[in-house]
Amino acid sequence: MEVLDNLVEKPAPTYAASGPLGIKSWAEEDRPREKLLAKGRAALSDAELIAILLGSGTVKLSAVDVAKLMLQGVGHDLNELARQSVKQLCRHPGIGEAKAIAVVAALELGRRRKEADAPARTTITCSRDIYNLVRPNLMDLPHEEFWVILLNRANVVMRKVAVSQGGVAGTVADPKMIFKEALEQLASSIILVHNHPSGNRQPSAADLALTKKLRQAGDFLDLPILDHLIYTDHGYYSFADEGVL
Repeated sequence: MEVLDNLVEKPAPTYAASGPLGIKSWAEEDRPREKLLAKGRAALSDAELIAILLGSGTVKLSAVDVAKLMLQGVGHDLNELARQSVKQLCRHPGIGEAKAIAVVAALELGRRRKEADAPARTTITCSRDIYNLVRPNLMDLPHEEFWVILLNRANVVMRKVAVSQGGVAGTVADPKMIFKEALEQLASSIILVHNHPSGNRQPSAADLALTKKLRQAGDFLDLPILDHLIYTDHGYYSFADEGVL
């Protein structure tokens, strides 16, 4: 009889649920994926959209709860979230490397979309045109970069070139590399741009000295420097507008 008893299929054990209810236990219209399908993407909150990227939460937190904590950590500022590194995102509960990478990748696609929307040929008429042109390249960067914009005789942008990349406090701009690009492309004039991740728009003593040095070299090569822009996410400083070029 003992052998026969072992052959009889027994019901699987049941376990009592513990902790808060997960997304799957919510009403269907409140689940992020189902809500997007039923009501459209605009109906979802930022947290719900991020939750779709995360896919799952933790034992105690739903994916939406985890997303809300992420947003709280950056003051609910998506621009600030876009500046977060994979390592920084992984500090949040329920966020491993794979989920952090998914969020970073999604925000990077959004940034590239803005860049793709920029017109193919841009005419520079003022410092604001320069700022709008380089914003897709420099926004949200945690480090400094130095760029050169090459223009033809009509001040139409021929090309924008990243010359160097540095750290939080500065980057090295090699005059030879700057003018090499301009000479090879037969540019008529150039514009210098670098960003300040700190948000400080004012030029440093090094910025002023470098600008003077490059302006003198440009005059000698018949490649005038029309402006030098210091970019921040919340505004800019134009050497030409301030009369220091």
